[in-house]
Amino acid sequence: MDTVLQDIWAGVVGGNRIAVVEAVQAALSEGVPPKDILHSGLIPAMGEVGSRFERGAYFVPEMLVAARAMKAGLTLLRPSLVVQNVAASGVVVIGTVRGDLHDIGKSLVAMMLEGSGFEVIDLGTDVPPERFAQVAKEVNADVIGLSALLTTTMQHMRSTVKAVEEAGLRERIRIMVGGAPVTEAFAKEIAADGYAPDASTAVALARRLLR
Repeated sequence: MDTVLQDIWAGVVGGNRIAVVEAVQAALSEGVPPKDILHSGLIPAMGEVGSRFERGAYFVPEMLVAARAMKAGLTLLRPSLVVQNVAASGVVVIGTVRGDLHDIGKSLVAMMLEGSGFEVIDLGTDVPPERFAQVAKEVNADVIGLSALLTTTMQHMRSTVKAVEEAGLRERIRIMVGGAPVTEAFAKEIAADGYAPDASTAVALARRLLR
């Protein structure tokens, strides 16, 4: 790995936003292809962050600062990726379901997905079922990600799956769910395609669903 790509990797893993921005700028100035910066710098770094979380070496705060550092670098890199026509791994529409205003877990999943090469449309919190279906259709989404932190609002995941079905999108769009009260059994009960207990698992799940 080139030194500048190592700097990007280390900056993301260490959660150093300024170092990541500087390293991405340096890589672009040196003529490193944007695709290489993404696939040999940012994405492997987020993979390492996810691995450390799974091993218990990192916790949510470390993942958040790493994801924010990655996002800063990706924001700087994105115009060059567009110019080079670098395709995303897939398009994910994500949000917290109706009646639920919890944002941290959903935002972390969104940032982890983005850092892993997905195009992510984050609808925010308190999102009605019809809104998920509408935006997914507009952007030709591959995956819809639903988050809930309350047992009372997780029932709206069921309504969202139904809304996607009624919009005629269910055959081609995969739906994954997550959040503190959500379980694998509940995901199967509402006919979702998968359940992820944390952000790292969500990335692996999204990749698996698209395969």
